[in-house]
Amino acid sequence: MLSQPLTPNADLRTLEPFHAPQFAAYIDRNRDHLSPWLPWAVMLTDEEQTRAWLQRYADDTARDAGRIYGIWLDGELVGGTLFRTFNARFRLAEIGVWLSPEAEGKGLVTTAARAMIAWAIGERGIHRVEWRTVPENKRSIACAERLGMTLDGTLREAFHHNGRPHDVHVYSLLAPAWTP
Repeated sequence: MLSQPLTPNADLRTLEPFHAPQFAAYIDRNRDHLSPWLPWAVMLTDEEQTRAWLQRYADDTARDAGRIYGIWLDGELVGGTLFRTFNARFRLAEIGVWLSPEAEGKGLVTTAARAMIAWAIGERGIHRVEWRTVPENKRSIACAERLGMTLDGTLREAFHHNGRPHDVHVYSLLAPAWTP
């Protein structure tokens, strides 16, 4: 999946190391909005770090272990999605998402995640797709539920971020329950 239309004016594209200037600028503009949920929004503070982080995902893609995508709206990077983990051997993947405040409410993340799930299950034979979020992230929980995911449980204090432990809700969707 190199590019996938989401709406007439939005698409999902592979986010590659050459996008580091755009992605670093995106992070700078949206750091306050993203940093409560995403460790990389705190740690990626310049173009060089951002390029190295994107390169790790490019390397993961080459190893069939992870992938990262940007969401572009009217030609501007407004968010993204990733397979934080992707394991074809064990037929398991985990999706992560983020979006700028001005792009919220347009269904972009749900549509992008739906395309990723369709590809993972339909093309790659993934059986279980996971979605992990802290209980305070109500928008993330709502998206997981719109995708038909089931709350499997809570990992207590499993995510250390911003100097404190957070619980993590684990949602999943199994291939037999997927309806594109």
